[in-house]
Amino acid sequence: MSKIWFSADSHFGHRNIINYCQRPYRNIEEMDRDLIENWNMVVEESDEVYYLGDFALDFKRVRQVAPLLKGKIHLVAGNHDLCHSSNQGSGSYHRHYVAAGFVDICESTSLEIAGEEVLLCHLPYFDPLDPDQRLPEHKPDDRGNWLLHGHVHARWKTSGRQINVGVDVWDFFPVSLEDIAALIKSAQAEI
Repeated sequence: MSKIWFSADSHFGHRNIINYCQRPYRNIEEMDRDLIENWNMVVEESDEVYYLGDFALDFKRVRQVAPLLKGKIHLVAGNHDLCHSSNQGSGSYHRHYVAAGFVDICESTSLEIAGEEVLLCHLPYFDPLDPDQRLPEHKPDDRGNWLLHGHVHARWKTSGRQINVGVDVWDFFPVSLEDIAALIKSAQAEI
C-alpha cells in the first residue's frame, strides 16, 4: 500500500546552505548523496511525495537529482525554485520541471489530514523570527487551517498551527503522513 510523504528545503547543489543551516556535511556532494539515500530509504516508487519547495537553486541540479528519487513527486514550488512566481520568467520553467519528473507543480494545495483541511505551501503564514517578513505577497492567508510549509529551515518544527516539513528539522529525511497526523492530533488533544 502506498504512503504519503512530505519534505522541503533540500537545496540540492547549494554549497552555502551547509554553513547557513549548519548542516553536518563537508561538501555538496556528500550532502546531496545523503539526502538522496535518506529519501530512497523510506519512500517507495508507488508513494506520493509533496515537496514543499526549494528543491535546487539551479535547474541543472533539478534534472540530475529528481530522476534519482523514488515516488510520485508533487512540487509545491518555493521561492528558490525557478518555477515559483517570485522568479522572473517562472512560467517558462513549469514544463521543464514536469520533464524532470515532477507529477505536477503549484504554489499551494490542500489535503485532509487527521480530519482537518491542511494547507500546503512553501512559505509559513508568519515567521516571528524574520524581522524582514520577506515575500509577503506570496504567503498564504491564515484562515485558521493547519499549514505544512518549509522555508524556515531549522527555526522551528511547529509554531502554532504551522508544521515545518523541511529536512533540517526531520533529520534530513522526508516526514510521513502518519507523523504529521500525530502532531495535529496531539495538538488538538491539548486544546
